[in-house]
Amino acid sequence: MNSDTTYTITELAREFRVTPRAIRYYEDQGLLSPRRDRNTRVYDKRDRTRLKLTLRGRRLGLSLAEIRELIDMYDTAHDESPQLTRFLTVLARRKAALEQQREDVEAVLSEVYALERQCRQLLAKSGRLGTAQQSVSDQEIR
Repeated sequence: MNSDTTYTITELAREFRVTPRAIRYYEDQGLLSPRRDRNTRVYDKRDRTRLKLTLRGRRLGLSLAEIRELIDMYDTAHDESPQLTRFLTVLARRKAALEQQREDVEAVLSEVYALERQCRQLLAKSGRLGTAQQSVSDQEIR
């Protein structure tokens, strides 16, 4: 791919499986800066790379501000060390948040399982467990 390669918004949207609207939004947020040829946006290799990094950051759950900061560092850096150090900090914070979410989900699931057991025990005592199990199974099928 040479440095003169350009892309339309449709080509980038198709390649990265995003909507043109999403690309325009990232442009509005200062993450992309295509040149204009009359009414057409013309994206270059730099824009394509920035879009790729933006989408990667979004998949990781980073904010657009964090993504912009990291990408801007990438654009101006002669030495990658500050960018990599900042990226490690952002990743550590994101990892901690995800681990906390996982703990929260596991705690809620434990509570759901305990409540299910209690309900089944109460139904078994009343002799209505078979009817309740059938009702739950019917709902799960829907």
